[in-house]
Amino acid sequence: MPDIRVAFAGDIAGAIGVRLDRIANHRLAAAPRRFLPRWLTDSERSFALDDGTALVDRLLMHKLPAEIDAIRRAAKIADDAYAVFRAGVRPGRPQYELVADVEAYLRGRGCPDNFMIIGSGGKDVLGMTPPSDRRIAAGDLVTTELTPCVAGYYVQICRTVVAGRATDAQRRAFDVYREALEAGIAAVRPGVTAADVARAENDVFRKHGLGDYVTSKWTRVRGHGLGLFCDSKPHILEDVDTPLVPGMALIVHPNTYHPEVGYLVLGDSVVVTEHGAEVLCTTARELFEV
Repeated sequence: MPDIRVAFAGDIAGAIGVRLDRIANHRLAAAPRRFLPRWLTDSERSFALDDGTALVDRLLMHKLPAEIDAIRRAAKIADDAYAVFRAGVRPGRPQYELVADVEAYLRGRGCPDNFMIIGSGGKDVLGMTPPSDRRIAAGDLVTTELTPCVAGYYVQICRTVVAGRATDAQRRAFDVYREALEAGIAAVRPGVTAADVARAENDVFRKHGLGDYVTSKWTRVRGHGLGLFCDSKPHILEDVDTPLVPGMALIVHPNTYHPEVGYLVLGDSVVVTEHGAEVLCTTARELFEV
């Protein structure tokens, strides 16, 4: 564009410091301040940079209608991309080929970015990782967290498919995750906290004697915020007291290890409304078989 001026700075921290020197009498903040070069935060500078991380986090959690519209469009693409993923699962394929199918599909739809991790195997699999050359075997649980971006906004879907027929143990285990997801989404409404949603999910696992597997030893979060980043605040954990308000976008996902079958995932993106949760994902909540 003709009205944009591009400047190259060999020492970007120094160049920023020069600019900040000119406005040193203003109140300035940076976010996340802890990631800045130490030179910029040194107390000997003529300017002082407050930590604006909490302020920016609050702003990022609250979405305008146009942002929600982009998130809804991303959710439609996420559903379609998961259908591509599921169709590509078969014994003998390496993980990276399966992820490549999804990436090719998303680029063809004009989606510029996608955060995606995958797992395949049984009780030996403790979580999901970037794709490797590990080959899918018959009977594997194949999991993914698929997070496409539309107009700068991310949406996530988490699902599990079996490469073959699901065993009775896999079905019983999956039923717990589906119950936990439904409990978590039912808890989403204005005024409740992120902790309330996490507790609703975790209580299902506790009821089934699986309380150990909702701890930090086995799982990181029970969901998180979505928007300009694929993983943002609020984190859905029992010690996070952030209240939910209309316009927040979240993924609710009781993803964790199951001692009988291995790592399982199930999660849907939602928008907090005045009346509860608007679920954005339309992919069935079932243990798929291919």
